[in-house]
Amino acid sequence: MKRPILLLAALLLLTGCGAATDSAQDSDSGASGGRWQPRPGVAWQWQLNGRLDTSVDVPVYDVDGFDQSRATVSALHDEGRKVICYISTGAWEDWRPDAKKFPESVIGRSNGWKGERWLDIRRTDVLEPLMAARLDMCRKKGFDAVEPDNMDGYKNSTGFPLKAADQLRYNRLVARLAHDRGMAVGLKNDLDQIPALVEDFDFAVNEQCAQYGECAAMKPFIAADKAVFHVEYELPTSRFCPETRRLRFSSMLKKYDLDAWRRPC
Repeated sequence: MKRPILLLAALLLLTGCGAATDSAQDSDSGASGGRWQPRPGVAWQWQLNGRLDTSVDVPVYDVDGFDQSRATVSALHDEGRKVICYISTGAWEDWRPDAKKFPESVIGRSNGWKGERWLDIRRTDVLEPLMAARLDMCRKKGFDAVEPDNMDGYKNSTGFPLKAADQLRYNRLVARLAHDRGMAVGLKNDLDQIPALVEDFDFAVNEQCAQYGECAAMKPFIAADKAVFHVEYELPTSRFCPETRRLRFSSMLKKYDLDAWRRPC
C-alpha cells in the first residue's frame, strides 16, 4: 500500500509492524560483512504460491527460490526491494528438480505437508553439497537473503533420532553456507534454540507465535536489532497486532497457501 507522506511511514516503522518504507535501503541497519541486515519493523510480503504479485508496496519480498527467476529478482531490485530466497533445508520435497539427488536413506517421515518428508540432518556428508547447490542457485539469481525452512526437525517425529545438538550443528552449517555466498539468512521457527543461534542468523521468520503464546521467545532477535518476520493464519489481526507492534515484529495475517493475499498490522 502506498504511504503518501514519508514522515508518516518513518513514524509507523518505528512504532509498529508492517509499515512500508520507500526502499529496501531503509530496511538496513548496517551490514555484517557486507550482507543485508533487515531491522525490526520493516514491512514484507511472503508469497510462495500463485502468480507473483509484485505490486505490494513493501521493501522486502520473500519468494520461492526455485519458482522465481533471476529476471523476477532483478525486477524487484529495480523497484528498490530486497528479496529473500525460500528453500527447504530440513525436508525433502518430491516436486523439486533436484529431488532425485537425495538418497532414500536420508528421507524420513512426512512433515504433514503433501509431498514433503523430513531429512536426516545428521547426514551432512550427503546434505551439505545438496544444500550448497541450492544456495548457489539463490546467489546466481541475485537474492539478498535466504529463508531456510524446516529447521526444527529435532522437535518433530522425523523417523530419525535427532537431538538438539544435531539441529544446532545443521542450522549453523546452513547459516555458514549462506554467509559464504554473501547472503543474509533467517532462522525459521526453532524457538528453543534462538538464544544459541541468534548470533548466527541475520533475522528470524516465525509462524503463529501469537496463537501459541510464544512471541516472547523472539525477543533476542529484536534486542540484537534484527528483524522478526512474523505471520499468523488463524487469528484476526486484532488478536495479535497490538502485541507484535509492541515487540516491533514485522507481522501480518496470511492464508495457509501463502498466495498474494495479506493483511499487515
